[in-house]
Amino acid sequence: MTKNNTRDMTEGRPLKLIWQFAIPLIFGNLFQQLYNMVDTVIVGRALGLNALTAVGATGPVNFLIIGFALGTCNGLAIPVARQFGAKRYDSMRSYVMNAAYLSIGLAVVLTLLTTLLCDNILTWMKTPEEIFQGSYDYFFVICLGIPFTILYNTASGIIRALGDSKTPFYFLVLSTFLNIGLDCLFILGFHMGIAGAAWATITAQAAAGILCFLYMRRTYEVLRSRKEERRMRGRYLGELAWTAFPMGLQFSVTAIGSIMLQSAVNGLDVLYVSAFAAGAKVKQLAMCPFEALASASATFGSQNLGAGKIDRIRKGLYSGILIGIIYAVLIGIVLVTAGSVIAWMFVDRSETAVLAEVQHYMTWLGVFFWMLAILNCTRMTIQGLGYSGIAVFAGVSELTARGVASLLLVPRLGYTGVCMADPLAWVAAIIIVAPVFAVIIRKLGRRTAG
Repeated sequence: MTKNNTRDMTEGRPLKLIWQFAIPLIFGNLFQQLYNMVDTVIVGRALGLNALTAVGATGPVNFLIIGFALGTCNGLAIPVARQFGAKRYDSMRSYVMNAAYLSIGLAVVLTLLTTLLCDNILTWMKTPEEIFQGSYDYFFVICLGIPFTILYNTASGIIRALGDSKTPFYFLVLSTFLNIGLDCLFILGFHMGIAGAAWATITAQAAAGILCFLYMRRTYEVLRSRKEERRMRGRYLGELAWTAFPMGLQFSVTAIGSIMLQSAVNGLDVLYVSAFAAGAKVKQLAMCPFEALASASATFGSQNLGAGKIDRIRKGLYSGILIGIIYAVLIGIVLVTAGSVIAWMFVDRSETAVLAEVQHYMTWLGVFFWMLAILNCTRMTIQGLGYSGIAVFAGVSELTARGVASLLLVPRLGYTGVCMADPLAWVAAIIIVAPVFAVIIRKLGRRTAG
């Protein structure tokens, strides 16, 4: 551990480093899901099942837009981690400044597009008429908060690139409790309805982003730039964009498949729309450790690529997958045996028909969840090595699988076809990323040896 809580991951046991780096990320993701779920719990309990369904129906398109922003922000941190691993701190600071310029541009463009097209997007998704207005009220406010989402994720991504996964977690904890308080105030106190939940979320996200940015500027000496390092440089902007935008695109391509699936669900009875919305919340909660391990693997790979230690990249990936599979077996048992019980957080126990379909979905997920350990760690490591464009093909394969499920399986099998979509998508993506990683490692090994 170096000064200011930065961590050099080019030395030490990969398994231990991956685990130590991932723990704060796991709790951070859990808290992030918590303050999203608090919206859902309060909306479901205070405003009713239709309001819950209205919020849930925006999930896939939120993932499309916010996912693109998150993926891009994560991609901006990859060249920073590589320079940190190589101990080229002057160029690292230039990358940080140019990443900031790209983030500002992204925030402006995404916010304008999504707020202007909000009504059209929900119409294209075939959002049911009885929940359309509620979905619009929630989604529009979330789109207004995109700049704060980008601010937090860019700042926290740069901090994690330096090996510090704890600091972003602390600010997430703070924003979580702020969000809970604001939910109660806006929904229960001010009676702002579904829009109140969205305002609480983006206000909490703004607090996390601003505080994280201010802390980063004041604390990390290695990031204190000189005037010449703050210049906008075409070469750095180009490399950052080449790495970051394909990562954002990969998230969005995956999300398009989810939107197709949501549209297929919307064509079924409202019962299934409600079950899928509640099941998606349980799924997001259960997936948090996979995402954390994937981020840890990507940072580990980026730093060691910068240091020229190719063999350690492979060991880091295997360590992340091992931890992930152990977790997948444990959480899979929970989902198969008690998935609908977890959904009690979002759905009243009296809604027995909805809960039965939630359990149907959870059983399919639980049996195949171990695949995510392989997929997420491998894909993020590939992206961490700078091959973001190639990793997009994994997203395309997921899109194709979910599209097949939406167009062929759902019309024939109904809700069972919906439940089958995720496992099919994971298999399709693994078929892409596993051989690609092997080829990349051989290529990097030959380059280093030469």
